[in-house]
Amino acid sequence: MKSEILYPGAFPMVRVYLNDGETVKAESGAMVAASPTIDIESKMEGGFLGALSRKMLSGEKFFFQTLRAGRGAGEVLLAPTVPGEIVVMDLDGVNEYMVQKDGFLAGAEGVKIESKMQSFTRGLLGGEGFFILKISGTGQLILNSFGAVHKIELDPDEEYIVDNSHLVAWTATTTYNIEKASSGWIASLTSGEGLVCRFRGPGVVYIQSRNPGSFGAWIRQFIPVSE
Repeated sequence: MKSEILYPGAFPMVRVYLNDGETVKAESGAMVAASPTIDIESKMEGGFLGALSRKMLSGEKFFFQTLRAGRGAGEVLLAPTVPGEIVVMDLDGVNEYMVQKDGFLAGAEGVKIESKMQSFTRGLLGGEGFFILKISGTGQLILNSFGAVHKIELDPDEEYIVDNSHLVAWTATTTYNIEKASSGWIASLTSGEGLVCRFRGPGVVYIQSRNPGSFGAWIRQFIPVSE
């Protein structure tokens, strides 16, 4: 499987090339177009319990679509639901990534997707719920963001503070704690930041340049309210 990002920026697509017999798993509804050699299947990644936990616990889709080059090589065009960049990374079977809900777009057949439970404090205060996606395995992993993607590389013991609403993914080698944005609760809340994540390296953190929750609140002010 090979991939190429088309129209990089706010409204990209990714072109995935599949050899005869290869497959790519993608978020349900992500396919834009495909060669006539591509067959589309619906699959519960990780079996029924895995799909159920992903849907019930992390808010992700119950089904993934599997696109298979069953009748010769072909290509698939995939796009995320929201405006924002696409990033492609190669999983080596060693490094694992934690991905927030809605961040997964597609992955090679060797990519494994599980739901991972966070600690009580992180789940309650982090804003992303108690479960996130744990992605491992081998092959290309394709993620999407809301806005542009920014990569932060951390050396051992190097720290970086991230607003949790801007998180996309981070390597399992990093650790993080939830804490107030300021020294006091009132200052944290009135600053508009509230709680943040303090990451510690080594590892990589991917963040998105826009906050989906804030954008939704901005949109709601223009929606007429029925009386």
